[in-house]
Amino acid sequence: MEEVIKINGGKPLNGTIRVSGAKNATVALIPAAVLAYGKVKIVGIPDISDVKSLEEILEYMNVKVTTPNIDEIVIDTTNMVNKPLVIDAVSKLRASYYFMGSLLGKYKHVAIRMPGGCNLGPRPIDLHIKGFEALGAKIEYDNGNYILSADELIGTRIYLDFASVGATINILMAAVYAKGQTIIENAAREPEIIDCINMLNKMGARIRGGGTSNIVIDGVEKLEGCFHEIIPDRIEAGTYIILAAAMGEHVIIDNVIPYHLDSLISKLKEIGVNISFSYDQVEVAKNDKPYESTNVKTMPFPGYATDLQAPLTALLTQAIGNSKITETIYIERFKHCNELNKMGANIITASPSATVVGPTELTGCDVKATDLRCGAALVVAGLIASGTTTIHDIYHIDRGYEDIVAKLSALGADIYREIID
Repeated sequence: MEEVIKINGGKPLNGTIRVSGAKNATVALIPAAVLAYGKVKIVGIPDISDVKSLEEILEYMNVKVTTPNIDEIVIDTTNMVNKPLVIDAVSKLRASYYFMGSLLGKYKHVAIRMPGGCNLGPRPIDLHIKGFEALGAKIEYDNGNYILSADELIGTRIYLDFASVGATINILMAAVYAKGQTIIENAAREPEIIDCINMLNKMGARIRGGGTSNIVIDGVEKLEGCFHEIIPDRIEAGTYIILAAAMGEHVIIDNVIPYHLDSLISKLKEIGVNISFSYDQVEVAKNDKPYESTNVKTMPFPGYATDLQAPLTALLTQAIGNSKITETIYIERFKHCNELNKMGANIITASPSATVVGPTELTGCDVKATDLRCGAALVVAGLIASGTTTIHDIYHIDRGYEDIVAKLSALGADIYREIID
């Protein structure tokens, strides 16, 4: 038995869709909360499976987790125990590696299974390890488990060879309790990092420079509890904007920070999408003219987000001409292209690039969500396609999109879940 998502394509979309809290911020904020001695309340939590996996990890460490409302979580570390994190929940999401930084910072020792997540090709954590070692930690690797320990952590200057989001957040979490000052050079600048820094500062950390390439952390002795509201999910917002560009007659995407989506909005305007925005909304209206091809290169923020590459690829199957997509973050992130080709797309891949030859008619068939953003691309394609699209392995989609079926149904999409043999 398997649960699938089925889409009967070709239905126009109309109405307003509200964006949830940022998945990529949430999965860092929850591990960051264990740095506190006290209660941390976070609101705007998306109802996704990655959050449930993180809650399972917290409860394993005897952290009290309560959810006053579906979008709220209260994390109480009063009786927390630093146990080796070798449970299955660790393997369900890549972001479990943030417990490396938070537990190393708080306890100076952490043992953790190699984290899981989507298979996007090589995703080494060598920059994380380099940062921890620079702070004074010793690292061992034994039978799939990392063991990190330090007598004390000492602030230092750390240069990242690549502006990695994960390494930036992990190192700054370890550094909040280090003695003296730590400077992370060539730090990533993504909004989710700023959100994490804002919460840590509310807890009593002394971090400045978020959103720039140099982050300065002055170590403190103790962090307290706090209240924090998560930023909107720019990737979910971008996915829905792309969906609206594909099949929308008049769609408003609500709870958005448009600045976070400048690169996407600019690219969509370039191909001919009728798009406008206000303080916290983006509006997409139908354009009777066909879309034009374009070239896209994924880059760290504020460049075009790698997480929006796959959904845009699906949209570009409907544009006139050849579009070239170059992936600089995860160079093997093209598994969605094979699935889209099953539906009638004409996409030629030669990693780290893909050429989308359009326009092509898409026809519904059985496809597989090989990863989270592949799943988003297949939803876009399924809405465009004639006939019925059946998406398998939808647990990937559920890792990052809260109640996507209900949200799209409210816009007029013919989309539903079904249990099949």
